[in-house]
Amino acid sequence: MSSKSGCRVQGSGRRVRYTLNPKPYTLHPQSGLTLVELIICVAIVALLASAAIPIARFQVKRTKERELRRDLWEMRDAIDHYKDAADKGAFQIKADSLGYPPDLQTLVDGVEVTAAQGKKVKFLRRIPVDPMTNNTDWGLRSNQDDTDSDSFGGQNVFDVHSKSTGTALDGTKYSTW
Repeated sequence: MSSKSGCRVQGSGRRVRYTLNPKPYTLHPQSGLTLVELIICVAIVALLASAAIPIARFQVKRTKERELRRDLWEMRDAIDHYKDAADKGAFQIKADSLGYPPDLQTLVDGVEVTAAQGKKVKFLRRIPVDPMTNNTDWGLRSNQDDTDSDSFGGQNVFDVHSKSTGTALDGTKYSTW
């Protein structure tokens, strides 16, 4: 017989002896984890971790694609502003350039405005790093190039694209963006 206070009653009959249990809440050898339970727990944790890895890779790729779109938009916007300023006669251009910059570095270095002597107009702070190739070497297109050409003729920069050969999450090639 035992009571709630952790005392044991020993004996039978008229003489009853009470003893105090020194460790009423000790664990018995059967209350620990077995090897099978431990293996099952490790397997569940490994399964959850293996499900999280593709999600993390997907998120990294989506972030790089978002950055690529932003960089392309920024450079194309700078090219458009350069073209608008050239069409308005804000600076001297070459006759065969059609008002487009000769290269991306010209957008960073800037051009001298004809109305204000010594003043330069810059269209980009820096050439962005392509997140897919991790360098500033972008694919360029010119008006004089064929529409399906992969090489740059060198006359003027009409458009810019990534040199990555990878495929986006939507199935398109990065070089066609």
